[in-house]
Amino acid sequence: MIGGVATVSDRQGYEPPPMDGQLVSLPTPTVPIDGMWFRSATQPPRATAMLCHGNGANFYSGPVRFLSSHLVPRGIECFSFNRRGHETLTSRTRVPEGNAYQTAAEAIEDNEIARAHVVQRAGGEPVVIGHSNGGLFAARHVADHPGVRALVLLSAHLGGPEMLRRGSEIGLMAQGRRTEISAEAHRLVESGEPEALLLMPGWWYVVSAATYLDMESDNIPRIVEAAPRIECPVLYLRGELEDPEMYPAENFAAAAHAPVDVRIVSGADHFYSGCEDEVGRMVGDWLDTILGEPGAGLSGLPHDVKRAGPPRTPPGSAPGARSR
Repeated sequence: MIGGVATVSDRQGYEPPPMDGQLVSLPTPTVPIDGMWFRSATQPPRATAMLCHGNGANFYSGPVRFLSSHLVPRGIECFSFNRRGHETLTSRTRVPEGNAYQTAAEAIEDNEIARAHVVQRAGGEPVVIGHSNGGLFAARHVADHPGVRALVLLSAHLGGPEMLRRGSEIGLMAQGRRTEISAEAHRLVESGEPEALLLMPGWWYVVSAATYLDMESDNIPRIVEAAPRIECPVLYLRGELEDPEMYPAENFAAAAHAPVDVRIVSGADHFYSGCEDEVGRMVGDWLDTILGEPGAGLSGLPHDVKRAGPPRTPPGSAPGARSR
């Protein structure tokens, strides 16, 4: 690991206190998971958060970039890491890799590897935070690990093959060419070319044949199906400009047994552009209610206390309430 002092500011000019940053590389069966461990240079941590990025992103872009600058000063150290499916198309050598080649099974395994590192290093269960596709797989991960302290979902999508359908309907992915691209993906896989690349008219634009078929399948978890198995408190944010079917916060809350706080961020897009400081404070304030205020120590509130009682709806945060 390489140590150093890191500063991460958002577009609104918020400047956090200096943080210690350490580069981390974790082995996998294929390419390593790389990430950054952020912690305060001046105070001991009271919790650790795993930050899981979305499709086509990485540990230093989007919400997982700006959140660490809001959480570390509150005593929540952060491990922000790349899944093997990071960027859209990338390479460490001349062998292509990245989001265009990702599979659901690989994403699930990456979270398990990251969690094992966090538990070993921090000595306890983490908070888990995920954006978009990272949120979907964060929810699946937390459903599999009931000891997780809290879950934050930032525009987590619905998952399942329905994600490809709905994403295409709203102008992403295959748009109106799903049948055509599916047929070509099947042809390539059946002819022994699963890694052949296909162009899609919408984001994320480039995908391998095998990954397209993985998205069409039931390999992709469904977020609403994960909801009843999650035992810790959940904060689920969605931007006001986003599609409620694609990012089903209310349906998730209705299916959950644990407390779920749904908040719609006024004026926000999928990446919370221009709302970074607001979202950072919102997430930090919510975690303070779950973990205890800064200074409560490493353990915060006991896990059974956090899960006790009916879903909490603090003033101004009722399901569907605007944050402004």
